[in-house]
Amino acid sequence: MTVTGDEQARDDARLRRSSFVKIVSKAALAAGLLAAAGPAQARVVLPLGDDDQWFSVGFGLRPFFSDVTRNNAPGTNPDRVDLESFRIFSSASFNQYLKATFNTEITSNSTIQVLDGYGQIEPMDEINVWGGRMLPPSDRANLDGPYYLLGWSYPGVVSRYPGKVSGRMDGGTIWGKLFEKRLTYSFGVYDGHNQIVGASNQSGHPLFAGRVNLNLLDPDPDPAYYTSSTYFGGADVLGIGFAIQHQEDGVGNALQRADFTAWNIDVLFEKKLGEFGAATFEGAYYRYYTHGVNDVAANFNGARSTDLVGGIRPGEAYMLGAGYLIPYVIGWGRLQPFFRYQSFRDTLAATWERQYDMGVTYVIDGHNLRVTANYAINQFTARKDIDRFILGLQIQF
Repeated sequence: MTVTGDEQARDDARLRRSSFVKIVSKAALAAGLLAAAGPAQARVVLPLGDDDQWFSVGFGLRPFFSDVTRNNAPGTNPDRVDLESFRIFSSASFNQYLKATFNTEITSNSTIQVLDGYGQIEPMDEINVWGGRMLPPSDRANLDGPYYLLGWSYPGVVSRYPGKVSGRMDGGTIWGKLFEKRLTYSFGVYDGHNQIVGASNQSGHPLFAGRVNLNLLDPDPDPAYYTSSTYFGGADVLGIGFAIQHQEDGVGNALQRADFTAWNIDVLFEKKLGEFGAATFEGAYYRYYTHGVNDVAANFNGARSTDLVGGIRPGEAYMLGAGYLIPYVIGWGRLQPFFRYQSFRDTLAATWERQYDMGVTYVIDGHNLRVTANYAINQFTARKDIDRFILGLQIQF
């Protein structure tokens, strides 16, 4: 029997969906085993001596199914089943003050790369020093990472601070929490952008970054200077953050270069409503400056994706989002509908990009176990709009 192209495409789609079902089934089985053992906990902690000596290990997993419903790129298949992120987390405590963290990520091409690797001197809440590869002070979205967002997709339309691997940089950070953990600060110095032959930073200028975040309601519930964009009703939060980054000769090439400066303000408000659930609102405003100079491409002069080279665009951006945690338990968890709008205007190229995200998250155990259905609409100045549906599962342990 002859198989037509349409029949083959349908068969391929069924196989992809079957693969996704298998991924989800295995993940759900693992989650079920964890749930059977008790409340889900992030990581397994192994004692090595007294109370201040231990080693912990955990993982994060984000499989998803994606379908481009409008204007798929020619020659590609609109359906996709993949693993967006698979991370292995590990940390150790040597004594009360000295610790270390080492996290890796397995990429879509099955290579392992270092995500975080830093030593920690943590004498008190008010002042701590980290050195190595880590998230630099930046916007709430980058400090959320993909695992602690409101919704599924990372807001990459607006969040454009440079980074080597998933927003990370190599350098040192001083951070602390003051006034009963209601004011969090972080400042650091990091390897400079465009340190490659022919690019702007031949002199090796470092990048400086800083952030302050003020919580006006409950004390900061997040670890270190990291953030979340929803607590699923676990805290009353009114967080106002300001971040800035600057580097001399941060953009351009060796012949035409300029300083790079970026800053943003972000706000998160989440209120527990008792028997009526919880409401979440977030917003952010960004400015990126290159002083009239075009940056080089991200692959300039053979640069790798893990190099801190190229890709910075000057512009103005803002984001608005909202979510509502429905109080009623359905099966294992509760539903949280959400909406997010992003807009970026390139002030040098006079182009713009927008994205609308709308969907619902089935929250089983906070950020440790949740399922999200997300529909995204991307709009562009010079190319066709793209609509995409994503069904994703997130597990952390």
